[in-house]
Amino acid sequence: MNVLVCIKRVPATGAKIVLTEDEQEIETRHLGFTISPHEECGVEEAIRLVEKHGGTSTVLTLGSGEAAEQLRFSLAQGINQAVLLETDGGDWGPMATARAIVEAIRAQQAEGGNFDVLLFGNESADSGGYQVGIRVAHALDLPCVTGIKALEIQNGTAIAKREAAGGWEIYEVPLPAVFTVKEGINLPRYPSLPGRLRAKKATIERIEPQHSESGLEKVRLKVPTEKHKGAEILGKGPEAAPKIVEVLKELGVVQV
Repeated sequence: MNVLVCIKRVPATGAKIVLTEDEQEIETRHLGFTISPHEECGVEEAIRLVEKHGGTSTVLTLGSGEAAEQLRFSLAQGINQAVLLETDGGDWGPMATARAIVEAIRAQQAEGGNFDVLLFGNESADSGGYQVGIRVAHALDLPCVTGIKALEIQNGTAIAKREAAGGWEIYEVPLPAVFTVKEGINLPRYPSLPGRLRAKKATIERIEPQHSESGLEKVRLKVPTEKHKGAEILGKGPEAAPKIVEVLKELGVVQV
């Protein structure tokens, strides 16, 4: 079984985002980067599928040369090989990104490297577009199940489960197929020291994709307004007690 998992280099979760003066890019000088949480689970799921069924796992990302850091992290976890669709770091929308991934997959297919399972994160941690996996599946004419939290392979058929109100939606689809996974499908492993050493020496295949029109034009970036929390001093000593009781009444904690 050959498994492809696509990841994205994103700012570290919880980091303070600062924009450049022209509001066109994120200021990265003091910013850490990581893999989107959903995609971390996608990497783990790819490793588990190969461990169980045999075969090869490949991790792919589109981005600048710095994205090799995230590829090597995935290799350290246990992925077998890595592909970087190397760009100049400019903005690639979901349409252009999906096209570049599709071209890379078709190039692999032309060389006999067919993938049985293609994994994507349900959405990236930065733009949250929910689009790339679906667009790739549509372009390759493959079945696609999104937002899954369980995946099993039995006799060439994938059984994918997605949470629904009060239970599960269960899908059976033939392989090859595309799946977008959600955080919680598994618990990603932490890279071992031998894994890190192997990943450091591993060769990353680099491909320069051709940028295509994405249908969207970026005007500027905007950081959401921060919500500030305040504290009100109700009083000092015993005189504050009546005011505290009134607040508790308003909250419905105390009934008189």
